[in-house]
Amino acid sequence: MNAVLSRPARRPIRELPDELVSQIAAGEVVERPASVVRELVDNALDAGAREVAVRLTGGGIRSILVEDDGLGIPAAELPLALRRHATSKIASLDELESVATMGFRGEALAAIASVAELTIASRTADAAHAQRLEARSGELAPAARAVGTSVEVRELFFATPARRKFLKSEATELAHCIEAVRRHALTRPDVGFAVWHEGKLVQQWRRAEPAQRLRDVLDDEFVAGSRELTLTIGPLRIHGRAGLPETARARADQQYVYVNGRYVRDRLIAHGVRSAYEDVLHGARQPSYVLFIDIAPDRVDVNVHPTKIEVRFRDAREVHQAVRRAVESALGASRAAEAGAEVPEVPSDTPGPAAAWRPPAAPQQASLGLAQAALLYAQEPPPAWAGPAAPAAAPAAAPVADPGDWPLGRALAQLGGVYILAENRQGLVIVDMHAAHERIVYERLKAALAGGVIEAQPLLIPASFAATPQEIATAEQNEATLRALGLDVAPLSAGTLAVRSRPAALAGGDVVELARGVLAELAQYDASSVIQRAQHEILATMACHGAVRANRQLTQAEMNALLRDMEATDRADQCNHGRPTWRQLTMKDLDTLFWRGR
Repeated sequence: MNAVLSRPARRPIRELPDELVSQIAAGEVVERPASVVRELVDNALDAGAREVAVRLTGGGIRSILVEDDGLGIPAAELPLALRRHATSKIASLDELESVATMGFRGEALAAIASVAELTIASRTADAAHAQRLEARSGELAPAARAVGTSVEVRELFFATPARRKFLKSEATELAHCIEAVRRHALTRPDVGFAVWHEGKLVQQWRRAEPAQRLRDVLDDEFVAGSRELTLTIGPLRIHGRAGLPETARARADQQYVYVNGRYVRDRLIAHGVRSAYEDVLHGARQPSYVLFIDIAPDRVDVNVHPTKIEVRFRDAREVHQAVRRAVESALGASRAAEAGAEVPEVPSDTPGPAAAWRPPAAPQQASLGLAQAALLYAQEPPPAWAGPAAPAAAPAAAPVADPGDWPLGRALAQLGGVYILAENRQGLVIVDMHAAHERIVYERLKAALAGGVIEAQPLLIPASFAATPQEIATAEQNEATLRALGLDVAPLSAGTLAVRSRPAALAGGDVVELARGVLAELAQYDASSVIQRAQHEILATMACHGAVRANRQLTQAEMNALLRDMEATDRADQCNHGRPTWRQLTMKDLDTLFWRGR
């Protein structure tokens, strides 16, 4: 006999106590000590502070004290500052839609006070002395301090022990607190920051120029291994630095994005940056970058989440494309073109290394179909490669160049049929000839195929798969886009999609996974970027097969010509798969290897 399910007893609807409401809200605002540090430093900066000191005990779990030299809070307004939704930052919807301050919701102090013991002391310029307010008792008493505000938070989560159990070790929480201050320090070089722990100074950033602050916060190694970027499009301005591919890291721990001075995490921006690195990063390596995005306040919504770490753009596509363009432009020039002096001009009628060999140029036409491009590069290497070596007298007729005349120097020899050894002013250059030629071919194919359509290959037996309602809707809405990508994806039944064609150059891949991946990107990002990326993937495959193979013997003139092409090719420092194409060994490096000078 089945048990009879009992109905739950009805409970009346009632208002929650203010304290419980604040504790619930605190769960969104206060996650760990670093959350408190972030909110209090936000308030200090909004108050016009020029110096901010953060003093921690027990990694911030036992106590957090944030002191600033800002404008201060009048004594009469101190009790109001601790009430929920009380703020001086905004007073109307118009001000909310154009907010330029770090804080504006009026929740932080009330939320913190509901889960910890909070004391605030403040003094304005016209006050004879400071006033100190205890949040728990509401007691207001005179205190001694200079103009500015001090907020002390003790025993975080003492009122909610279950939350306190989720905190990590003191060392871990301290690291998060320092990182929270570091994020502010990067975007506010006009403010000095100091972090103290257990009475000892653990981190300090003095006021400095923006370039010097960047070095102070992220060290000289980041600056040396990155390129400056800047882009202005109407009301949108992007500036900062993008790390070179070879300095990429195993973790995404050096990626900073600011929107109007506010540190944010945004998947759209992260995708735009990642797409700019897509054919220069190897494997799952993570790029390093600092991006400052300045945009009209009414074109971005910062009131998305209580932590204010998420934003929403009015024109997300515009921002995505601008970020990608800015990073691509910064990475575009190869270091090969910057490694030495300017490449000397060689008259077209003068025989010499720069005129000895060039890969065949793409036909001058509006669009080059994939089939035509495949014919261009699927054949055996160009006649100059395969043909007989030039007579011994021909290279000798060329003027002998000084090793410093070209950034990548003058070819000396070929090693193991794989590497080219060259000499420049700095010392020895080692080039992976297949990887280098692969990048050259790839960039030429990209330029030739701009605006083209990817050739499709019909499947003898369509591949079907169970699809979600969103995948089916995306396939129906983007039929033309999918066909431009060489994919014919159409509904087979209410819950099934069928793939009837795929890109001809991607034979052998998992067509279902390809279709799913493209549908997922089409659902989230604009179609134009998906088409461009798919085209580039196909061209990368073609370039790999079209590049000169290992163990092919090259003449010295041919090796020199390859070096000159590298110097003139964008992103020539990496092949299409993100592997390095060349390395420099300076004379100092060589001297170290052989203990010279010891």
